[in-house]
Amino acid sequence: MKHGILLINLGTPDKATTSAVRRYLREFLSDRRVINLPAPLRYFLLYFIILPFRSSRSAHAYQAIWQKEGSPLSYHSKNLSTKLQEKLKPHYKVALGMRYGNPSIEKALIELQNCETITVLPLYPQYSSAATGSSIEKTLNLLKTKDLIPSLRIIRDFHSHPSFINAEVDILKPLIKDHEHILFSYHGIPENHLHKIGCKEVCKDKCPTTKNKDIGCYRAQCLETTNLIAKELGLKTNEYSTSFQSRFGKTPWIKPYTDKILDDLIKQGIKNILVVCPSFVADCLETIEEIGIRLKEQWLSLGGKELSVAPCLNDNEIWINAIIDIAELNK
Repeated sequence: MKHGILLINLGTPDKATTSAVRRYLREFLSDRRVINLPAPLRYFLLYFIILPFRSSRSAHAYQAIWQKEGSPLSYHSKNLSTKLQEKLKPHYKVALGMRYGNPSIEKALIELQNCETITVLPLYPQYSSAATGSSIEKTLNLLKTKDLIPSLRIIRDFHSHPSFINAEVDILKPLIKDHEHILFSYHGIPENHLHKIGCKEVCKDKCPTTKNKDIGCYRAQCLETTNLIAKELGLKTNEYSTSFQSRFGKTPWIKPYTDKILDDLIKQGIKNILVVCPSFVADCLETIEEIGIRLKEQWLSLGGKELSVAPCLNDNEIWINAIIDIAELNK
């Protein structure tokens, strides 16, 4: 009997063209978990505001990072899946599915159709309804139509798992000595996403992580990831900060904002920073273009001297071993 491992990542356009990006954004932003608005308002926003104006801008951004192998998120995720399969054969079958775009979760489940058990691992360290919740919901909706549903194990998050923290530390340890300050930048989410899971008032600074992380508070989990990595690296509290990137629209998103925190760092006399993105396990548009190009330009325009971006875990051996630990495949 083979055990299936379903790795899920968010997804990417098939090409860096406006039409391909528009198709991707249409699927992505139609998701009620991503844009948390009533359906009529969500579709008006998508079809009359976002798609007509954002598609070409996003395509231009993708063109800046596109490689001959395609989208970085795509080929890093595929390499990870391949290497994990090589390490786990012959008793496990590994399949990769993207929540939006290709290869789809549906295609991945077809690859795993002969498995009696499946471990579902969304590759998002911190839980959010928009990413993790949507990926799990999609998987369950596809499986509920099957005559024979496999035994399932779903890993909701791994933001504080020691093997994930150690993998991040392994990447960062050789880099931190060359920088004055470490900025941990996570993907942001609208504040109302946290209201729906029980955070009546979204924290602006510190978060009672021992309480909120247990109810799936994305912000609290991000802060805990930062603190655990910083502790292992031996960083002092004034040597690192946490912020949130990638916001759009006019509704409030969780704070502090990555692009706004740069002003504070400059005022402190800091000139050389390393940006780490622990909510992404594979380099992608948000790490390479948003941080590595646009945020770097902003930093230099403010008078900063250097902004470096730490690579994501991608398909590193220590990350592959961490996945085996997180999914408890070594038991």
